[in-house]
Amino acid sequence: MHTSASTAAEPALLGRVDDGRDDLAWRRNGVSPSVRRAGVDDVDALTQLVNQAYAIEAFFVEGDRTTDEEIRAMAAAGHFLVLDRGDGLAAAVFVRVDGERGYFGMLSVDPDLQGLGLGRRLVAVAEALCAARGCTRMDLQIINLREELGPWYRSLGYQEVGTAPYQHRDTKRPCHFIKMTKALA
Repeated sequence: MHTSASTAAEPALLGRVDDGRDDLAWRRNGVSPSVRRAGVDDVDALTQLVNQAYAIEAFFVEGDRTTDEEIRAMAAAGHFLVLDRGDGLAAAVFVRVDGERGYFGMLSVDPDLQGLGLGRRLVAVAEALCAARGCTRMDLQIINLREELGPWYRSLGYQEVGTAPYQHRDTKRPCHFIKMTKALA
């Protein structure tokens, strides 16, 4: 897991991105408006959050979305950005920089907090982070069976650019990834 000089009690804050949302709803739900990088102490909470958020995929895949081992391996290749809620995590996203291309995935929002703009906030911070590191494009993949995701990402400026096979977990139905990209300003 990517670590920094900060500790769990004193996280490295990455700041805020004003996306036009009212933070009042966040505060009522105990969500911090500041995004931070996850540390090694967050692995269990990240795994739990991702699996809760991706439980909606049970109609086409078997088992949990991720494991502690996968979270650690992904963090070694990039890092996770998180929004805190009380003593747990409200939302998270994985971010990686590959030269001039940024990638994000595993966007996860606590099901009880969906619709408050937390995912939009994390995507905006991930894009800003990658742009600051010299990326000119941001990439992601979605599953074709999650029909609500394409329009949501298109509303954020992403365009479909291709497909790829889905081989992450055993499936109950045939499916594939849809690759999407966006130019970063």
